[in-house]
Amino acid sequence: MVSAIKPHLSRATPESQGISSSTILQFVEALESQIHEIHSFVLMRHGNVIAEGWWSPYNRQSPHLLFSVSKSFTSTAVGLAIAEGYFSIDDSVINFFPEETPDNVSDVLASMRVRHLLSMSTGHAEDSWSYMIKRPDDNWIKGFLNVPVLHTPGTHFVYNTGATYILSAIVQKTTGMKLIDYLEPRLFVPLGIENATWQESPQGITAGGIGLSLKTEEVARFGQLYLQKGMWQGKRILPESWVEEATHSQVPKSNGLQIDWLQGYGYQFWRSRHGAYRGDGIFGQYCIVMPEQDAVLAMTGGMDVFDMQPPLNLVWDILLPAMSLDPLPDNPIAYNALTDKLSKLAMQVVQGKSTSPIASQISGKMYVLDKNILNIETICFDFTGLNCIIRVKTNSKDETLPCGYETWLLGETTLFNQPLLFDKTPTAICGAWATDTTFQMVIRLYETPFFHTVTCHFIGDELMIEIQVNVSMESLNPILLTAHSI
Repeated sequence: MVSAIKPHLSRATPESQGISSSTILQFVEALESQIHEIHSFVLMRHGNVIAEGWWSPYNRQSPHLLFSVSKSFTSTAVGLAIAEGYFSIDDSVINFFPEETPDNVSDVLASMRVRHLLSMSTGHAEDSWSYMIKRPDDNWIKGFLNVPVLHTPGTHFVYNTGATYILSAIVQKTTGMKLIDYLEPRLFVPLGIENATWQESPQGITAGGIGLSLKTEEVARFGQLYLQKGMWQGKRILPESWVEEATHSQVPKSNGLQIDWLQGYGYQFWRSRHGAYRGDGIFGQYCIVMPEQDAVLAMTGGMDVFDMQPPLNLVWDILLPAMSLDPLPDNPIAYNALTDKLSKLAMQVVQGKSTSPIASQISGKMYVLDKNILNIETICFDFTGLNCIIRVKTNSKDETLPCGYETWLLGETTLFNQPLLFDKTPTAICGAWATDTTFQMVIRLYETPFFHTVTCHFIGDELMIEIQVNVSMESLNPILLTAHSI
C-alpha cells in the first residue's frame, strides 16, 4: 500500500501564488462581520497553503464534525472499490441485500442502480434517512428498501442521506471492510490523514452520509487530491475518470438562478458557480475546489442552516476575482497585517463580571434538579478560585466542567450527546456574571458546529437554568431546568 510521504502541506505567501494578502484579509474580515460563526479555514493555491486560520478555541490540532462533506469521502470509497473490481456502477441495489429486500419488489425499486445512489436520483420523493433511523429493529438497509420509490430512478433528484448510507453498506458488503477501514490505506494514509473517526449505524456500518470528523487541513488535502485529478505527490490515488464523473453534474441543472445549490449534482459532490464544485455539510462545512483558479478552500463553522450561501458569495465576490495567473510583487506590509490578523483569531468571550455579591453564598451549594431531558440530578458551582468549576451529576456519571473568565477552559462532557454524531466531546467553556444574580456560560463543543449558552438564574434557594443551542436540525427552543438547594 502507499505510505504517507510528508506530514504537512507546503506553505507560500499569497503574493507568490498570485493573490494579494490584503484581499485575503478582506475576506477574513468579511467572514467575521457577515458570517460570525466560521471556525476555521485553509486556503490553497497551486498546491500551497497560502492562508489558514482557526478562531480560538477551535484549533488546527482538533478535528471538526463535517456532516455531509462525509458524502464526498463515501463517493471516493465507491470509486476505489469499483476500480478494484468489487462491483460496478450499474449493479442493481437490491442484489446486494437479498435478506433485506421486500417480498414484493416494485419495478422501480428493481431498476435502482448504484449510480442512482451516487447521484441522489433513487426515485424517492423524500430523504429516506428518517425512515431508516426510526426503525425499531435498527435495520437501516431494510428501512431504505421499504421506502416507496415513486419515480423512475435517474429521473428525479432529492437529497437523500439514506442513499449514501446504502453506498457505505455496499462497500462493506463487497470488500468485507467498514468503509472507514477500507479508506485507511487507500486514501487516509497517502494523504496524511490521521485518526479519522466516523460514526456507525446500529448494524456496525459506517454512516456514510454524515459522522466523519477530520482536521481542516485534512479536508483541504482531500480537495487538493480532486483538484489534481486523483494524483498525490506523483502517485495515482484515485482514477482520473472517477474524479471527472463524480464532480460533473449527473442530474439536470436548474433554471439558471445564481444559487450554488442549483448548479447540478455529481456523485456526492455539488456543482458550484464559476466552474467549481464542492463537498459541503450543514452548519458551514465546506470543501470547495476551484479548477479554473487552481485553488482549494476548506472551511468549518457553526452557522444557521439557512446561511450556507453567504460564505460562498464571499468566495466568489472577494477571493475569486483577485486570483491572478502570475505571481504578484512581494508586499511585506500587507502580508504582515494578514499574518497578524490570523494569529489573533478568536471567538468572543462571554461579557460580564468575574464575581458577584452572591457568589460566596452560592459556592458549594448543592442544587437538586427536577426531572429533565438531560438527566441531570444535581449541580454544584464553585466560585472560590480563579475560575469557576461546575460539578454535575447525571443518572449515569459525575462530570466536572471548568469555566474560565475572559478565557476558554478545556474539558469534556457527555451532556449534549447526539446519536450518530458524537458521544463524549471536548468542551471549551467561558463564563461571566451578567447581573448580580445571573451567571452565563458558553459551552463550545469545539469539535462540532455546536455551542450551548447556559444562563443560570439564582433566586434565593431556587435555581433556573436556560440552555440555548446555536444551531440544530430539530427544535431551537431552549431547555429550561429548575432546581432547589439542599
